[in-house]
Amino acid sequence: MKSYNDLDIYQLSLDLFFKVHPASLLLPKYELYELGSQVRRSSDSVVSNIVEGYGRKRYKAEFIRFLVFSHASCLETKNHLFKINRLYSGVVPNIETFIEEYDILGAKIFTFIKYVEEHWK
Repeated sequence: MKSYNDLDIYQLSLDLFFKVHPASLLLPKYELYELGSQVRRSSDSVVSNIVEGYGRKRYKAEFIRFLVFSHASCLETKNHLFKINRLYSGVVPNIETFIEEYDILGAKIFTFIKYVEEHWK
């Protein structure tokens, strides 16, 4: 692994960010800077914490710490998407798919955390 770009969790989280960000802009105007902003920031946080953690990979505990932040942001994003789906059903196309993809991403991040805990040097 030469870069964070080689991490599957990075690629998946970045792809989801690029899907969720424009989708959040479909919300009603009064939600663009409330729930819309929250989902954009949490989605970005998933990606950014993977990158920052990788940048600190020399220090195993720091790497794990930022991966845990990423996992928490993944859960937060999934929760925001769930709320959007319930409040504004039909406004954001494919939102159920986004929720499922964040669920899969969360499991992959969790598995990677376990890998780093057990095998990282």
